[in-house]
Amino acid sequence: MLTAFARAFKTPDLRKKLLFTLGIMVLFRLGAHVPVPGVDYRNVQMCMDQTKSGQGLFGLVNMFSGGALLQITIFALGIMPYITASIILQLLTVVIPRLEALKKEGQSGQAKITQYTRYLTVALAILQGTGLVATARSGALFGGCTVGNQIVPNQSIFTTVVMVITMTAGTALIMWLGELITDRGIGNGMSILMFTSIAAGFPTSLWAIKLQGNLMGGWLEFSLVILCGLAMVALVVFVEQAQRRIPVQYAKRMIGRRSYGGTSTYIPLKVNQAGVIPVIFASSLLYIPALLVQFTGSKAGWANWINANLVKGDHPIYMATYFLLIVFFAFFYVAISFNPEEVADNMKKYGGFIPGIRAGRPTAEYLSYVLNRITWPGSLYLGMIALVPTVALVTLNANQNFPFGGTSILIIVGVGLETVKQIESQLQQRNYEGFLR
Repeated sequence: MLTAFARAFKTPDLRKKLLFTLGIMVLFRLGAHVPVPGVDYRNVQMCMDQTKSGQGLFGLVNMFSGGALLQITIFALGIMPYITASIILQLLTVVIPRLEALKKEGQSGQAKITQYTRYLTVALAILQGTGLVATARSGALFGGCTVGNQIVPNQSIFTTVVMVITMTAGTALIMWLGELITDRGIGNGMSILMFTSIAAGFPTSLWAIKLQGNLMGGWLEFSLVILCGLAMVALVVFVEQAQRRIPVQYAKRMIGRRSYGGTSTYIPLKVNQAGVIPVIFASSLLYIPALLVQFTGSKAGWANWINANLVKGDHPIYMATYFLLIVFFAFFYVAISFNPEEVADNMKKYGGFIPGIRAGRPTAEYLSYVLNRITWPGSLYLGMIALVPTVALVTLNANQNFPFGGTSILIIVGVGLETVKQIESQLQQRNYEGFLR
C-alpha cells in the first residue's frame, strides 16, 4: 500500500491532485478555528471546559462540523446544511414530477438539481445559523455553564445579522471547497470534507477515554477501545463491500450483418443499500422532541416524559426507538432510491432478462423480493453499529462523542474505500498496481 502511495506521488498529475486535496483539507480545518464576530471566545472555551461537549442535543451537528459548532466559528454549521439539502432533494425527486424529469435528462438535468441543492443549502444555513445564534444568546448551547449567557455579549440586531451572514457564508465556502476537490482533486469533495471533520475529533476523543480510565492508568480502557474500533472497521468493510449479484443475460440482436448483445452481466444489490442516511434521519428525528422541550421550556407531563426517556442516550426507550427508526428509514430510503419496475423496464427495453425469470412484471417482483430480503440484515447491522456509542457510554463511561461511533465509523470507512478505489482506478489507467490486491 505504501508502494502504491509512492507511485501515486510519482505521477505528476495525480500528485498534483493529491496535494491540492490535502491543501483544501488544511484550509477547511483552519476555518473551523476562526471565531464568528461578536462571540466571546474566552467564555466559549470556559463553557467547553465546564461541560462535556458532545453530550448535548447538538452532538450530531458538532461531529459533522469537526467540533466547530460548539466553538461558534465561521464553519460552525459545517457540511450539515448541504447533507440535509441533498437528502431533501432526493426525497422530493420521487414526489415532484418536474424533478424526476430533470433526473432522467442526464447531465444537464443533474446540473439543474445541483443548482437547486445549492440554493436550498444557503436557505437551510440561514435557518440553522439563526437558531444557533438564538441558542447561544440564551445560554442554552452549553447546559450548566456559569457564563453560558455571556457567550454573545452584544445582543443587538446588527450583531445577530452579522453572525448569521458569517456562518451562512462559511457554509457556502465549504460547499465551494467541496466542489473544487471534486473538479480539480481526487473527487468526492463533500465526502472528503465530511471525512476530515469526523477524523479531526478522533485523537482528542481517544485521549479523553485514556484520561477518564481507572484501570492501569486508563491504558486498559484505551486498548479496549482501539480493539473495539478495529473490529468495527473490519465489520463495516465486510458489510459495505457485500452485495447480491443478480445475473442478467442480454439476447443477441442482428442489425444488418452485425450481431449485438449476447453478453452476461449482473445487477449489484448492496446489503447496505441506504448507506449512512438512515442513521442521520433517525438521529435528527430524535433531536426534535428534546429541542421542542428546550425551546418551549414547558413543565407539562409530556415534556417531563421526553426529558426522562428521549434525551439520555442510555435510556432503554431511547435505544429501542433509535434502533426501530433506523430500521424503518433503511427500508424507506431503499424504497425511494431503487425502483425495481424501472430497472425491469430498462432491461426489457434492451433485451435483457434474468435467467429463469420472465421479463417485465415478474422481473420487478423478483428484484423487489431480493431487495427486501437483503435489506433486513443491512438495516439490523446499521442499528447495531449505531448503538455502539450508547454501549460505550454505559460500559466505559465514555461520552457521546465516542470516537468509534456508528455514524462516524460508517462515513470514515465508506469514504476511505471510495477514495482508495478512485486513486486505484487512476493508477491502473497508467499501468500501475492498485491498492486493492
